[in-house]
Amino acid sequence: MNEIAIYAALGVLVILASAAFFFVGRAAGRTAERKAAATARAGAEETAKRILDEAQREADTLRKSAVVAGKEETIRLRESWEGEASRRREEIERAEKRVQERETALDRKFDILEQRDKEIGRRASELGRKEKTVSERDAELDRMLADERRRLEALAGMSAEQAKAELIGRLEEQARADAANSLREIRESARRNAEREAKKIVALAVQRVAADHTAEITVSSVALPNDEMKGRIIGREGRNIRAFELATGVDVIIDDTPDTVVVSGFDPVRREIARLSLQKLVADGRIHPGRIEEVVAKSRKEVEQSIQEMGEQAAYESGVNGLHPELVKLVGRMHYRTSYGQNILLHSKEVAHLAGIMAQELALDAVMARRGALLHDIGKVLTHEHEGTHVQLGVEVATKYGENPLVVNCIAAHHDDVPHESEISVLVQAADAISGSRPGARREAFETYVKRLEGIEKIAGSYRGVEKVFAIQAGREVRVVVRPDEVDDVRMTSLSEEIARRIESELQYPGQIKVVVIRETRAVDFAR
Repeated sequence: MNEIAIYAALGVLVILASAAFFFVGRAAGRTAERKAAATARAGAEETAKRILDEAQREADTLRKSAVVAGKEETIRLRESWEGEASRRREEIERAEKRVQERETALDRKFDILEQRDKEIGRRASELGRKEKTVSERDAELDRMLADERRRLEALAGMSAEQAKAELIGRLEEQARADAANSLREIRESARRNAEREAKKIVALAVQRVAADHTAEITVSSVALPNDEMKGRIIGREGRNIRAFELATGVDVIIDDTPDTVVVSGFDPVRREIARLSLQKLVADGRIHPGRIEEVVAKSRKEVEQSIQEMGEQAAYESGVNGLHPELVKLVGRMHYRTSYGQNILLHSKEVAHLAGIMAQELALDAVMARRGALLHDIGKVLTHEHEGTHVQLGVEVATKYGENPLVVNCIAAHHDDVPHESEISVLVQAADAISGSRPGARREAFETYVKRLEGIEKIAGSYRGVEKVFAIQAGREVRVVVRPDEVDDVRMTSLSEEIARRIESELQYPGQIKVVVIRETRAVDFAR
């Protein structure tokens, strides 16, 4: 019993101890949990504070970045606006310049019209004075006629009809003489004002009718594989076509013509360089400013080489040796020039052959004749670059490069500007006339040529007193031989004027036609 009670007491004590330990441990755990929770809360607060600080710093950084970006955008927009404003100012300035140029042109045209009005007014005044003079002369003639009639009627042995016929004859002669004198005065006045009036007429004629002819002789066409190539030739914002025109010195015309681009320019050598360059660029397909400059430089060398070769070939075919290299180049450049539709190089070679043959027949220096003939039109390739006639320029360049004085005289005298110093220069002039005047040489059909000559001779031969008519120099001059007993010196002046006016009104012809009336008086007797 006691042992059971002891064991029971021990069990109760164990239970009580366990309960005490339980409560003590639970209190200690709660204390530890509170400490851990406090530690965790402190750490969380520190972390939150750090995150807030970092967020604040990040926000400050973003705010500063936004401010910088806004300033940069503002600067960019301002630069763009300034560029656009500058471009518009330039466009406005260009437009103002064009307007000013047009105003200047209009002012110039107005001045020309005003001068023309003044000239018309002056001529009207002159015509009024002349009309008054003619009226006074008519009145004087009436008085003279009445006096002459009374005098003739008073003469013994002369009837009124005979007196009237005599008076009419005298008055006709006097009227013809007065008309011829007036015509000579008018012609002299016209000659004095010819240069000024001719410049006006040529300027107006060029403005009105030169466009079609100029387009024919100053453009070259380049075929394209398709219309898409036009866009590549133009390039982005037109940079390719601007670079091409700047490098070649010609204008490139791109219009609605299918698969074709037109190259336009007054210089035939530049136009040929541009045509070759454009063909190469189209074939190659690589079209940009750098490539354009490279191809143009290459084409320029090829054309220069071609000019050199054509000059050497022409000298060889003409039998001319020892030409200065610069003269050889000028001879080659004649291939790209025409005169009245006739190629100058072919014309010069033809003249050289003709002059050489004639010189051989006359036992003269054929080599010198061919040399002078080949170079007689050398100045025509320089007329668009220098001032002066082709004769003056030819003489200057031949003298500069040490040509023989006989050759220089052939150049200077082939249009009779200076006297001929040798037979060779006369042969060169004759060969030049033969080459230029033969039918077909200057783009004129043979039938048209013959009809024109026949028309000139028919008009000149239709007048009373004309004995013979000769159309010479390919119809550029007509010589009219009259009978001296029917046409006097006074009538010759009016006859040439009448023939010239009829030719102008009834025929179509290039250039001008010189009308020469020839009256020869012969006294013949016989010694028996």
